[in-house]
Amino acid sequence: MTGSEREGTESSAVRDAESGPILEMLPLGFPWPTVDPFIAAVHHLDHFPAGNAEMGPATTEGRRPEGAGFSTPGWGMYHGSVVPGFPRHPHRGFETVTFVRRGTIDHSDSLGATARYGGGDVQWLTAGHGVQHAEMFPLLHEDAPNTTELFQIWLNLPSQRKLVEPSFTMLWREELPRTVVKDDEGRATEVIVVAGAFGEVQPLPAPPDSWASTPEAELAIWQFVAEPAARWTLPPTTGHDTVRTLYVFEGALEIGGAVVEAPAAAVLRSDRPVEVTSGAGGAAALVLQGRPIGEPVAMGGPFVMNDRSEIEQAYRDYQRTGFGGWRWDVADPVHPRASRRFAEHPDGRTEYPEGRA
Repeated sequence: MTGSEREGTESSAVRDAESGPILEMLPLGFPWPTVDPFIAAVHHLDHFPAGNAEMGPATTEGRRPEGAGFSTPGWGMYHGSVVPGFPRHPHRGFETVTFVRRGTIDHSDSLGATARYGGGDVQWLTAGHGVQHAEMFPLLHEDAPNTTELFQIWLNLPSQRKLVEPSFTMLWREELPRTVVKDDEGRATEVIVVAGAFGEVQPLPAPPDSWASTPEAELAIWQFVAEPAARWTLPPTTGHDTVRTLYVFEGALEIGGAVVEAPAAAVLRSDRPVEVTSGAGGAAALVLQGRPIGEPVAMGGPFVMNDRSEIEQAYRDYQRTGFGGWRWDVADPVHPRASRRFAEHPDGRTEYPEGRA
C-alpha cells in the first residue's frame, strides 16, 4: 500500500478515540515505506573497509553483488567508480534531508555549494525548480574500517512551492537541539531534534520554502536512542490528520503492549501522548511526522511533481539548462583527505563548525 493510499485510512483511525496507539505495523525493506508529506526514506548502513590512496575501498571483500538490497550485510559502491557514492544527478520538486550518523559525505551542487559533513550533521537541500548534486562517501581512514550510516529522507513540496529557488542548508551536530529524557528509574533516552519541536525543545529554522516551515504542518524528524528498558513519551499533536511513523532500526520498542522489533515501523496515533519502552538491549528509532500535503504526486526518477506533464517538462528543462550547470571537472568530486568539516555556500560564505581548517 502506498503512502497516499494509507493516508485516508490512517486519518480516520487517528480520529477514532477508541483505537490503540498503533494504527498499522510496517516491515522495513528498501526504501522504507512513507506517508505524505514524505516521499521516500532510506537507511544506508555500509561496513566499508579501510580506504586506499584515492579514498576508495582498499579491498573488494564484503562488497555486495550488484543489485543487492542496501540493507543486506556488507557495503556497496552505489554509482561510484573509485569512491563510493552518488555522482552528479538532478532533482526537482522536493527536498532531500540527509542525516549522517557515522561516516563522511562530500557534497557538491549546481548552486555552487560544496561541503564535507558527517558524524551527526544534517544537510537539507531544497531542490525547487531544479538542482544537480553529488554525494560521495570518501573512505578517509587507511588503517581502520570506514563504517558509514545515514538516513536520506525525501520531503515533498506543495504545488505552489515546487518551482521555488533551490537552497542549501547545513545543520551541524554542534548546533542540533537535543535533550536527554530520564524515566523514574533514571534510564535515559537521547532525543535529537532535526525538525519540529519536541516538547520545549525547539528545532533550528527549516528552509523558508519547506513544508517544515509551515507551523500547521506539524512536521517533525526526531531520532531516539534509548538505554535498555527506558521509558519516554511522544507528545500529542494538535492536527487530527497529522501522521506519525516510528521506524525502529536497532533493538526493539514496546508500545501499547505490542513489540516493534527492528527492522520494523509503526504508524502511531498522534492526538494523545504515547508511552514507549525500549527492549532489554535498548533501541534506536527515527520518527517522521507531518500533516499530509494532500496533493497528487507524480514521480519520474529524480523528479517529484503533481502530474505527468510536469515530469516531462522537468526532463526537458534539465536537458536544456542542466539546472545551472556544473563547475567541477568531474561528476564525482571529493575533497582532500585532510579537509575538515566545512560548507561553502553559493554566496561565498564558508562555515567551519570545528574552527577554520
